[in-house]
Amino acid sequence: MVLLMKKLLMIGLILIAAICGWYWYALTAPDSSSRESTIVIIESGWSSSRIAVELGTNDLIRSSLAFRIYLRLNGLDSSLQAGKFVLSKAQSVAEIVSILREGKAQELALTIPEGFTVKDIDRLLASKGLIATGALLDCVLTCDFATFDFLPKEKGLTERGGRLEGYLFPDTYFVSTTGFVPKFFLERLLGAFRKNVIEGMSDELKSSGRSLHQIVTMASLIEEETRTDEERAIVAGILWKRFDDGRGLGVDATVRYILGKPTQDITHADLNTNSPYNTRKFKGLPPGPIANAGLKSIRATLKPEKSAYWYYLHDPEGVIHYALTNEEHNINRYKYLGSGRQE
Repeated sequence: MVLLMKKLLMIGLILIAAICGWYWYALTAPDSSSRESTIVIIESGWSSSRIAVELGTNDLIRSSLAFRIYLRLNGLDSSLQAGKFVLSKAQSVAEIVSILREGKAQELALTIPEGFTVKDIDRLLASKGLIATGALLDCVLTCDFATFDFLPKEKGLTERGGRLEGYLFPDTYFVSTTGFVPKFFLERLLGAFRKNVIEGMSDELKSSGRSLHQIVTMASLIEEETRTDEERAIVAGILWKRFDDGRGLGVDATVRYILGKPTQDITHADLNTNSPYNTRKFKGLPPGPIANAGLKSIRATLKPEKSAYWYYLHDPEGVIHYALTNEEHNINRYKYLGSGRQE
């Protein structure tokens, strides 16, 4: 009987040791070497069990059960906050719980949309509390980006966006909410442009017969002038054809850019603005991009679709109308926009 009790005790101790070993292992980071981040949304009213399932589904914890036990043992069942969090497989359960309890992530998922300008990015960062308004633009104009030798050296670039306008790659970036440095962030965007455009599309760039600056500038016009993916290559074909033929591009978005009027109606006086960015008044491309284009617009610029059209406009519903001649274009303008509106 005594021998049996000793065996049972030994088995019990082994089981306890195994369970403790499993528990402590389950609390460690799933992948301590991971550099990837995952966005997790915790809805209001979720129980700790539901949160554990969400974390487990994203492979952010080793065990949902161990996660729940950790919360129960530490009295933290009801302390987790709802919200949008950026988490990593390199974080332990204790680190994840700390973030969820504070109600804020160590990193912020920051999306730079296609078509954003330097000023738009500056306003976005300021709205997130990462910088003071104007800090990013100041860095664009004064910081040293000499290591990015693809940046333009052309004269006449507006201080509205400096040399970096058009070369800041639109994407979602994870940034630290503390110690944010505008120059470092801009270098990340420039690095992403180099990787995705210069390196990722090197063959297309070489075979285009155009300079990088011409491509990036035209792509910004396509980004601002088109409403659907189907339009991009056709409009690119029209604008390149006008450019190669020595005609004015007549892109009102360039006037809006230089005047800082992204949505307001533009007047006849606006269209007479004496700026090289005014493609209604001056032939050729503007001195530089008017926005930071996405890959779809850059691809359309590199592979324009040939057509018989020379003109286009969008009606108030956003539908595009092409024209072969200026007379046909004027008819479209009167028909779809009214005689008093500009397009």
